[in-house]
Amino acid sequence: MVDVRELRMSYGALEVLRGTDLQLRRGEVVALLGPNGAGKTTTIEILEGFRVPSGGHVRVLGQEPAHADDAWRARIGMVLQSWRDHPRWRVRELVAHLGEHFRPYSTTGCPRPWDVDDLLSRVGLADKALHKVQNLSGGQRRRLDVAVGLVGRPEVLFLDEPTAGFDPQARRDFHDLIHELSDTDVTVLLTTHDLDEAEKLADRILVLLGGRIVAEGSPDALRRQASEMAEVRWSRDGETTVHSCAYLSQVLAEGPVTDLEVRRATLEDAYLSLVAEYGRKEEVEDVTGRLGPRLAPAFGTKDVTIEKAAR
Repeated sequence: MVDVRELRMSYGALEVLRGTDLQLRRGEVVALLGPNGAGKTTTIEILEGFRVPSGGHVRVLGQEPAHADDAWRARIGMVLQSWRDHPRWRVRELVAHLGEHFRPYSTTGCPRPWDVDDLLSRVGLADKALHKVQNLSGGQRRRLDVAVGLVGRPEVLFLDEPTAGFDPQARRDFHDLIHELSDTDVTVLLTTHDLDEAEKLADRILVLLGGRIVAEGSPDALRRQASEMAEVRWSRDGETTVHSCAYLSQVLAEGPVTDLEVRRATLEDAYLSLVAEYGRKEEVEDVTGRLGPRLAPAFGTKDVTIEKAAR
């Protein structure tokens, strides 16, 4: 459904994506995580056809997004971080109007567009159908964004921070809707800063740092990678201590304890560990880049690393 290899994107001298690889299978929900500036939105925009990459192989539904036709675009849905809406339109008429674009691409297997009343009900806007867009709250406008992204019954759905502004009930309803879409073989790629949301929604998580995918796996697999970060808390002689689980056997051998509690590593622990590890690596590479030319004459080579200098 989505095949990306060695994706590169530069804005002048700034290299945002530096050989990104990712593949998405039919019906899979994948979360793309990374700090601000990591290249998540740029990646999504390239997959949607809004940006032409500087290099690499990009295919979505078998076509190159930047040069795909309207029939391809009818099979793609997107919920952007922001877009210029039509404040004077009423909710139902706006969704119905946009839905008509997809009618020529309707098939027996995938009738288009989505029934408007059913869709508004699913995103929690049934009671706002006759309201003007300008009178919606921020969270309601975000639900409208979701409806607009789904009205064409997409086969691949791109979601960029989709639940920003949602209240807890709206977020839960949205999660249920994404699971329903996945069950009908819709492929979903979402970016989010909400790690709890990623854990609940995603079959697989990709972590994008420095323009590359540095980790990939199910939420459980990523948590297991951070298992050494699990903590154990106990009390002895009225004093509470928190330590790594690696010390648990030693603690128990030293005598009885009370109030023993183990906190397993979370997805947040795994993610923050990756971000910190990447930050340290960047610092080393930066120092190498600055000192390498100065050290080169002493080593008789231009290829000088910190490790080589240390030896």
